[in-house]
Amino acid sequence: MSFSIKVEPSGHQFQTEPDETVLDAALRQGIVLPYGCRNGACGSCVAKLVSGQIDYEDGELPPAVLPEEAAVGMVVLCQARPVSDLVIESREIKSDEAIEIRTLPCRIALMERLNHDVMLLKLKLPTTERLAFRAGQYIQILLKDGRKRSFSLANAPHDDAFLELHIRHIEGGQFTTEVFDKMHVKDLLRIEGPLGQFYLREDSDRPIILMAGGTGFAPIKGIIEHALAAGITRPMHLYWGAGAREDLYQHELAMQFAAEHAHIKYTPVLHTPKPEDNWQGATGFVHDIILRDYPDLGEYEIYAAGPPAMVYAGHDAFPAQGLDLDHYYSDAFEFQTSKT
Repeated sequence: MSFSIKVEPSGHQFQTEPDETVLDAALRQGIVLPYGCRNGACGSCVAKLVSGQIDYEDGELPPAVLPEEAAVGMVVLCQARPVSDLVIESREIKSDEAIEIRTLPCRIALMERLNHDVMLLKLKLPTTERLAFRAGQYIQILLKDGRKRSFSLANAPHDDAFLELHIRHIEGGQFTTEVFDKMHVKDLLRIEGPLGQFYLREDSDRPIILMAGGTGFAPIKGIIEHALAAGITRPMHLYWGAGAREDLYQHELAMQFAAEHAHIKYTPVLHTPKPEDNWQGATGFVHDIILRDYPDLGEYEIYAAGPPAMVYAGHDAFPAQGLDLDHYYSDAFEFQTSKT
């Protein structure tokens, strides 16, 4: 059964197909609502249900909403399926041009170990194809059994001869283990994309803080390279958090960004440096170092990508020092589901 959805305060309306989530229906009809992981965990698509009723596929609340939040009408649009006409309250993402989501074949052109647990994959599309995307977005690898695995694009849109992925080996992760142990150059894959609302807002003039954790450096790298190619010279400060020195798998590239461009700063942060690292830099949680360095975040926009704990910690802590959460853009890597 089809239902009508009205979005406030824009007044936009759209229809859902049977068993279609609110978010899927909106995106299909050109209504761009905020979203990220699309598995109910990151919280990017949480909105207020003003009227009507929804249901979740398994009958359980998605991780992004607490019971007390659900009790006052907060819903996770990527998982919510309407069972009546709805009125929802959600901001909308303005976009100069909608980018088509496509399903394409590709071939592994290069595999390279970047450190002990991160693999660089470069994917080659058919000669006649290119994937339009925004720096920071992600693609899904479509597996034969119907599963999907999501990985951020590490290259910028102008450098699109290959699609670059940084894949971390997750203990117990079936797909990432296959990447490290079984995949080879020239293997064929199918991908879908681009997806996600994590990309550089080019119409802003705010200074930028980039907070990466682990392979969250991948989309941040793409954003920086795109900004440089586009001639964007707003101040940018990259913070990259990792466990030990070996986990900063492209540390030299991050240093190069800062060395060659006066408007870019780079601060690596190690949580548990090893004795042999002889680490003299910042230690602890990366969001705490940002709070230490920026007592007033009121004029900034922050892009955060990496482990959910880091992304959520920033979301909770930064407003106390003035950040407007409308300028907090995030991509939480949910390893247990689409990121493994």
